[in-house]
Amino acid sequence: MNSNEKKIWMDGSIVDWNKATIHILTHALHYATAVFEGIRCYKTVNGLAVFRLSDHVQRLINSGKIYFMDIKYSKKQLEKAVIDTINANGVEESYVRPIAYYGYGKMGVNPLPNKVSVAIATWVWDEHLKREMHYEEKGVRLMVSAWMRIDGRTMPFLAKATANYANSALARVEALKAGFDEAIMLNTSGKVIEASAENIFMVKDSILITPPTSSGALEGITRDTVLTIAKENKIPYEIRDISRDELYIADEVFLTGTAAGIKPVAEIDNRSIADGREGLTTKQIKEKFGLVVYDRDDELSKKWLTFVE
Repeated sequence: MNSNEKKIWMDGSIVDWNKATIHILTHALHYATAVFEGIRCYKTVNGLAVFRLSDHVQRLINSGKIYFMDIKYSKKQLEKAVIDTINANGVEESYVRPIAYYGYGKMGVNPLPNKVSVAIATWVWDEHLKREMHYEEKGVRLMVSAWMRIDGRTMPFLAKATANYANSALARVEALKAGFDEAIMLNTSGKVIEASAENIFMVKDSILITPPTSSGALEGITRDTVLTIAKENKIPYEIRDISRDELYIADEVFLTGTAAGIKPVAEIDNRSIADGREGLTTKQIKEKFGLVVYDRDDELSKKWLTFVE
């Protein structure tokens, strides 16, 4: 599908991709006053389905609340808007990006005089899937960034806000320029938090471990999915702080996110993680995750998939 055929949902209307424009003085463009979500639509054995739609939309609403956003649409209306956007584009597997933002109006740091607008776009975003295939035998290479993750005393890290991702962008660019695939970010206490756009897990002595959201990690929906899969499959897990050097001697490390899926890690700071290949626990969770999102798990698929009709 070319850009002339694509559609975007904007404040209740489906508009052409090339006509989905905003004013150059839109508040969010200047002051990063926007919140967003990343959602996946999968082609399952029983048709197109959106994964954990209700949870993603609720997180968008929660993020907006943190930023005093008066989003004019109900949760049900936003969920329908996501489905309508997918239907309008006629694609199969896709990535969906809802965003709520303070629009054009009064300039200045205070966003409150301006209207909050909502837009939803969808596109085929498969770079991460290709990367997973490329690294099927050997995972991605990470480095610990010199940039610390934002602190809860400076920015609300529970909000999935565009402002937070300037921090992420600096870390990702630093890693890429140094020849790595992705960056790991520490908090101001020196503890491992997450990658620039993914949550992080490690496995040590058959125990799955991930940092707590209270330390600064995003309350990731794929992260929660992995923890649920671990519980359902009796994989022991802990939610606790992780030190940088613990990662170096982990048996396995992997990243999780809506865009990335589940991505095994081969190296951190030029130190190989075990033999540098996808570990058994990572592989087990990845396979179970695939069963869930493609409607092959009787319980969790039914709980988390919303079919596109």
